[in-house]
Amino acid sequence: MTKKQERDRARRRWEKQQATAAARAAKRDRTRRVAAIVATVAVVAALVGGLAIALRPDEPDKPQQTAAGCEQPPAPLGTAAKLDLPDKATAKGAMWTATLTTNCGDIVLDLDGAKAPQAVASFIQLARADYWLRSPCQRLGVGDGFKLLQCGDPTGTGQGNPGYGFGVENAPKDGTYPRGSVAMARTQDPAKGNGGQFFLVNGETSLPDPNGYTIFGTITKGLDIVDKVAAAGVQPGGESETIGAPNAPISILRVAVTEKKA
Repeated sequence: MTKKQERDRARRRWEKQQATAAARAAKRDRTRRVAAIVATVAVVAALVGGLAIALRPDEPDKPQQTAAGCEQPPAPLGTAAKLDLPDKATAKGAMWTATLTTNCGDIVLDLDGAKAPQAVASFIQLARADYWLRSPCQRLGVGDGFKLLQCGDPTGTGQGNPGYGFGVENAPKDGTYPRGSVAMARTQDPAKGNGGQFFLVNGETSLPDPNGYTIFGTITKGLDIVDKVAAAGVQPGGESETIGAPNAPISILRVAVTEKKA
């Protein structure tokens, strides 16, 4: 073997050794990077997992202070619905009885299908579709001239709707809503602003909107439940000191509606 061949052989051996060393270094670097990524993912997963547990709708937060005789409300299901507006003929111009089973007991309503046929037809449809299953009442008014409990949004945010809207019916001309009345809550659009939300009035309430709000029923039983929730006041950070989420939570568990016999 010539000296040139020996040098070439030595050079190839050296290049092979360098390539092997470089491959091992690259492997070690990849291992370190993977380990770092795994550690980071583990931390993030732990944090996200903790948030997921905290925010899961089927696992309520720590027990809330309820009014006397009330059970802990269930976590809201956050129902999303895309229903069609029912024919107002569904109300048949008849009287209906609706039973709102809540975590505080039953609230019973008489619904007037003659004076507010579209609102009552909508209420019947939503009740039969279990739209209000585990639905929190998210807004309470306890001030003078504004005493009501607003319910009917399954998300509990006040932004949910059943996927349709309809106009105002049977609104009082003087803007006064007597104790015990049941009326539709709505957006600023009087033509299509009604949906699934409604309010239960537990003290004479004045709402001087020129278009008014649909009165479609009266409370025949359970008004004392609304009074009890109202007596606990509102949570801080709401719309005002007298309007906000109720301190004593109340949720609709289910709703049953039947036609009253003549």
